[in-house]
Amino acid sequence: METLKKFIGTVGSPPLPHVLEISRQNGQPSQEEEMEATAEQSATEQPPVPVKGGVVAYLQIDGAMKAIEVYGKALGAELAGAHPPDEQGRTMHVHLYINGSSLMLSDPYPDHGYPLEKPQAFTIMLPVEGIDFWWKRAVDAGFTVVTELQVMFWGDRYGQLRDPFGILWAMNEPVKN
Repeated sequence: METLKKFIGTVGSPPLPHVLEISRQNGQPSQEEEMEATAEQSATEQPPVPVKGGVVAYLQIDGAMKAIEVYGKALGAELAGAHPPDEQGRTMHVHLYINGSSLMLSDPYPDHGYPLEKPQAFTIMLPVEGIDFWWKRAVDAGFTVVTELQVMFWGDRYGQLRDPFGILWAMNEPVKN
């Protein structure tokens, strides 16, 4: 939690439009005021953290703040930034680094038109070196095995795990000849 406290209030990317709308509906500053405050804060406190990766998954999960701890233990995630939680414990934005890439998270806001949807029809691919270490760490942290780690027909070691939030993760490591 010390890492979280250190980064509360700093964000590496602008909030999504629904985040600003939720802020306005909750009596928070207008979009212009928010952007001005964010720019002022960034200039005085620290530069924005970079977004890493060509495509960045932005997941809506029930427990974005809890995911910081879970993904830290399971995947070695590092917190890049987060908005503080509201009075219900929800957060609009968490930015993590995992294996050299960014992953963004937010909680659902059904009272603002963003209900929780069951994760389906996608898998997050995590190409790694030292797959046995990554696999064991994820399983030890509470991920469940969906497809056993094995050498696949294309020649790589591959397996699938489901995290405690319902997200399907695949790990892949090329087999060295």
